[in-house]
Amino acid sequence: MKLRIPRKVTRSINRFFNIVLGALAMLTVALVSAFITMRLAIHGHEVKVPDLTRLTLSEASKQTSSLGLVLSLENRFYSPNTPPGRVLAQSPAPGLTVRREWPVRVTESLGAQQVAIPDLLGQTERTATINIRRLGLELGAVSHIAAPGEPGVIIAQTPTPNAVGVDRPRVSLLLSDPESTSSAEAFVMPSLAGLTLTAAAARATSAGLHIASAEDLNLNSTSDSAPLTSQSPPSATTPSFTEPIAHTVSSIGTVIAQSPPAGHRVVKGDPVHITLTD
Repeated sequence: MKLRIPRKVTRSINRFFNIVLGALAMLTVALVSAFITMRLAIHGHEVKVPDLTRLTLSEASKQTSSLGLVLSLENRFYSPNTPPGRVLAQSPAPGLTVRREWPVRVTESLGAQQVAIPDLLGQTERTATINIRRLGLELGAVSHIAAPGEPGVIIAQTPTPNAVGVDRPRVSLLLSDPESTSSAEAFVMPSLAGLTLTAAAARATSAGLHIASAEDLNLNSTSDSAPLTSQSPPSATTPSFTEPIAHTVSSIGTVIAQSPPAGHRVVKGDPVHITLTD
């Protein structure tokens, strides 16, 4: 005998399933909408870093402000290829995605070097500071070392007097203290921050130092620092490394840290350890 379901019951069952399906559809729409809203909220706070190179600082400031980024002037370097007052380099690099209010660090070009480094040897710190600023240069690190002769006078400076081809308008000083005599080979550790590996090695070599190790923060390496191993013999136009550069160390990164720090007392032959990043 065939069981017959009353039409009224069938309509009730269909209505129930329709309600359930409608509720599931509404729930699905709500979940998708919430997901899209969350994605928009997250990515709405992200922007791509613009290319600021060769813009004036005013133009770069306006462009970063319009995107919710913060412009930060980190360094000033001489450059024969970039006009003065314009952005020479930036970090993060153009095209990278960052959150709003992220700082964008820039380096300002000073154009080609037009001021010779003055001879400050034998001057007091106050006189040397006046002469440095009168030429539009910056006073760098000031260190003291025990030395014979009159105390409180400059016995060494970086860059050296009348130096040309320097990359920064900063002059660091080493003053004499009266306690005891010291080696004439001692001088002020120059700053390597903002330089490429090659430029840092050149500056260290010119001061009688050598790059002993270079840590690249962009490498997924378990070692703390990369030993330097040579890839090609040095030429007459490139700095020679006392210890060779590792294949794994990037030659296009910039120095963000160094040991010994800038301004500390060093002697010729001392090793220098640097940290690089893009």
